Amino acid sequence: MTPLFDARGNRYGVVSPSQLRQRGIELPADARQAAHTRATWSLAAIEACCSWAPGTRPAGSKAHRSDGLLVGPFQQAAPFDLLIVNTDGTLAERSGNGLTIFAQALTEQGLMPAEGRCLLKVHHDQANTPSPVQTTVQAAEVEGVQGFWLDLGKPEFGPSAVDAHGVTAALLNQRPLSHVPPLAGINPQWRHSQFVRIGNPHCVTLVTQAHGLPSNPQMAAPGLADDLTRIAFAPPSGGGQPCAAGVNLQWAMRESANRLTARVFERGEGPTASSGTSASAVACAAWSVGWVTAGTVAVVMPGGTAPVLLLEQDGELSRVSLFGTACLIR
Repeated sequence: MTPLFDARGNRYGVVSPSQLRQRGIELPADARQAAHTRATWSLAAIEACCSWAPGTRPAGSKAHRSDGLLVGPFQQAAPFDLLIVNTDGTLAERSGNGLTIFAQALTEQGLMPAEGRCLLKVHHDQANTPSPVQTTVQAAEVEGVQGFWLDLGKPEFGPSAVDAHGVTAALLNQRPLSHVPPLAGINPQWRHSQFVRIGNPHCVTLVTQAHGLPSNPQMAAPGLADDLTRIAFAPPSGGGQPCAAGVNLQWAMRESANRLTARVFERGEGPTASSGTSASAVACAAWSVGWVTAGTVAVVMPGGTAPVLLLEQDGELSRVSLFGTACLIR
């Protein structure tokens, strides 16, 4: 059985390329080639590693026992290549919780450097952004909790950062945002969105009332789930509007000083209990409209609270870091 790890309610299986080959799933030994041939093996890998055993699926649960699959490492020493496979077989450019889980898996395998930074390189097949997407990870302790800081680099803002089309300008607190017609058409409260790229694309919708935040059961229900899938997923699963390659969706509300509440609907997956890069995008979007200041921002999701560190220089965000922790659950 594939080891399953949990990070704030976000679950990933972790499997090495050689373990996949032992199951009869052939993929190249080179991570770059594996990414570009993923259509030949990824769905088989998801079926083999992420499916429920017969008779074990809990009532009301997702179709798979995890939110995706981490394939790697492709080496036995840092830097480490890996692939992040969504349950629909597509590849993600980056996942904060996924990389936290991968760092924990490396630690348990005795491969994670005991000191200093470790470079993780995520290979993908998205045409609109370079591959691999690199993230440095360092073991750390925050408020007595052992985990990892992930350096996510400098965020980019606006429609051009995520190749969004068919959106119009909007203002919130006199700050420039975007109006995304497919979202505003579902709920009039969803009329102010900020596009953010942190290695992967995000659309953060800012709301001022708690009832503007969709719950995970609501996002999983027929009707709304179909509408959000058309927006978030790339074709053929979705409509690719406003982003042809798909986009992760978030909703955020200011709870108090440097504390935000968020919900997440992931591209290629659907509603999730938490997401590390989504939490980081939410913090960045809130900063862009003055809801939070640079420093540590707490992003509260159904699966837990993510600390996000925002560094500001000359009026711009220069770097975003995410703290995460993970544990083996089986």
